[in-house]
Amino acid sequence: MQQYIPSQPDGFNKSMKSAISDDGVPVLSKHYVVPARCGVAVRLAAGHSLTITNPTGWQVCDFWAFNASDTQEYMSMPHVHTDLLSISPEVGDKLVSNLRNPLLTVIQDSSPGVHDTLIAACDANRYKQLGCAEYHDNCADNLRQAMIAIGQVAPVVPAPFNLWMNVPVLVEGGLQWAPPVSKPGDTITFKAEMSVYAVMSACPQDITPVNGDEGTPSSLEFVVNAG
Repeated sequence: MQQYIPSQPDGFNKSMKSAISDDGVPVLSKHYVVPARCGVAVRLAAGHSLTITNPTGWQVCDFWAFNASDTQEYMSMPHVHTDLLSISPEVGDKLVSNLRNPLLTVIQDSSPGVHDTLIAACDANRYKQLGCAEYHDNCADNLRQAMIAIGQVAPVVPAPFNLWMNVPVLVEGGLQWAPPVSKPGDTITFKAEMSVYAVMSACPQDITPVNGDEGTPSSLEFVVNAG
């Protein structure tokens, strides 16, 4: 059996060529694109803000953050649940790490606020379960490639903050796949509480209705500002 290495992608796509710079440091106020089906990493200094835009309204963004000084510390959804006593972060909420330190604060959200914190990132095995015989682009590999592209390594693939992903929790406790309720041009903004690598994946899911009923992955946009 092949050894599992968390930082090693199972396959490759344009994420390896989509880095905004060699070290992920952005030009402030410059608008960047996360290509459809790909991932991009950006380094945020403490106090900087990151605004992510959903041009089509239906595109889900798998989103992660790692402490730039020690990537073994990363945004952890189970710890966020404990800290907030909620599975739905809102404006003003801090997003904490696996060491319970605040990494980011949600400071703006133009959408209805429907995001997911329960579902793991799609990966190669997930698409095999969905019937794909060939390699399928996936968010886990997009994370790994995006970090490699800026000279970093993702030590693990944490459960992401799935922006604009709509997974209703049913009364009996079940979950349901549903199309996003966000609209074209919706944005969400985070403030960095410490220097972090933020990673965005334009989710390539085209089998379930995660990216809308048409299942057509599209690009995302982002900009970093000082304060």
